[in-house]
Amino acid sequence: MLEKVFDSQDLPVSKRVAAWREITASALIPNEFGIDHPTEFRASLQAADLGGVQVTALTCTSMRSQGTPQEIRQSDPEMYAVGHILRGQRVTFQERGGSALGAGDLVVYSTCRPYQVVMEVQPGTAASVMARIPRAMVPLPSNRVERLLAAPMSGREGLGGLLAGFLTHLTSDTSPCRPADGHRLGGVLADLVTAWLAHHIDAAGQVPAVAGQHTQFLEIQDFMRRKLGDAELSPATVAAAHHISLRTLHRLFHMHAHGATVTAYIRRQRLSRARRDLADPHLATRPVHAIAACWGFPRPADFTRAFRTAYGTTPTEYRREFLHGQPGTLR
Repeated sequence: MLEKVFDSQDLPVSKRVAAWREITASALIPNEFGIDHPTEFRASLQAADLGGVQVTALTCTSMRSQGTPQEIRQSDPEMYAVGHILRGQRVTFQERGGSALGAGDLVVYSTCRPYQVVMEVQPGTAASVMARIPRAMVPLPSNRVERLLAAPMSGREGLGGLLAGFLTHLTSDTSPCRPADGHRLGGVLADLVTAWLAHHIDAAGQVPAVAGQHTQFLEIQDFMRRKLGDAELSPATVAAAHHISLRTLHRLFHMHAHGATVTAYIRRQRLSRARRDLADPHLATRPVHAIAACWGFPRPADFTRAFRTAYGTTPTEYRREFLHGQPGTLR
């Protein structure tokens, strides 16, 4: 999904800091850096433009950065920036707010305002993923959103957990992304950020209907992924858990799942998780039927039939081919 933009390991040590300054000024926004040990500096940057929504994944050794009033006047793209901390410690200051952030936290700031960021990690590199969203795509009162600038918010539960999970998925997804897919994902991300911010400023009633539907669909997907091991998971139990009718659930999937039905989505996710476990060397001694049961297939014959239909081979043959290189048929 994200493409490599910069990796300090590709450059001589003496050129890394200057190259990082140049690439972040073009890929992010111009800013000033403070790096105490330039010869030890390491960093990487991956990025994707999703229909105007920009997503970047960064790693770096300890450093300080700031956006000055002069730089902002010259290049303000008028965006909200949402950061999710994956590793290390980060202190962010903007307006009258400031926060100390750790792994799992979320933060929002505005490209319209001066800011300061201090990233600390010893040893190794800090890691984060950031989404920059045009303010015009977040239809909430800016004066209320700005009360949240630089405030620490959890990315472990609720809408925050959903947003953090979505951002993390974008950084780990290696599948090719067509322009139409990018625009769709950017729209979904903007809607999710809107719903997340609205929750924190108590303005859920101002979230557009389409954004609310996107968020509800993502919540339902997240619920189903967490319940895949429950053999009783079904469209009826999903609808009941979210206090909606079956008709509403099917309509949401018809609108947002590109034609996949609820039942088909559950089956595909279960099979995908089971296939992953069958290919895991650490689970090589675990019986196939136990893996199947773990992912919601209590009857081995049903699992074998579904697996063969999806992948053109039996679970046992797949495991033998993947782990031992013995003849089999994979696709």
